[in-house]
Amino acid sequence: MTTHIELAANLLRNAAVFFRDIGAQNPDLREQMAVNARTYDAVAEMVEKNPDGAMPVSDGGVSPPPIDGIPS
Repeated sequence: MTTHIELAANLLRNAAVFFRDIGAQNPDLREQMAVNARTYDAVAEMVEKNPDGAMPVSDGGVSPPPIDGIPS
């Protein structure tokens, strides 16, 4: 049986693929779609590794830590 965590991570990764596909089809959006895809991949990894974790917040908003294996 699939857990909620597995489902959430899968949905996030599928969204990342969607953003990459949009970027591949539209050069004007490529950079922004790549950023979106990396963000969704990073959140999927955080959800899987630490589902009860909390995001550190700075004065400028949420500051996610760097994640190994996720290109910037």
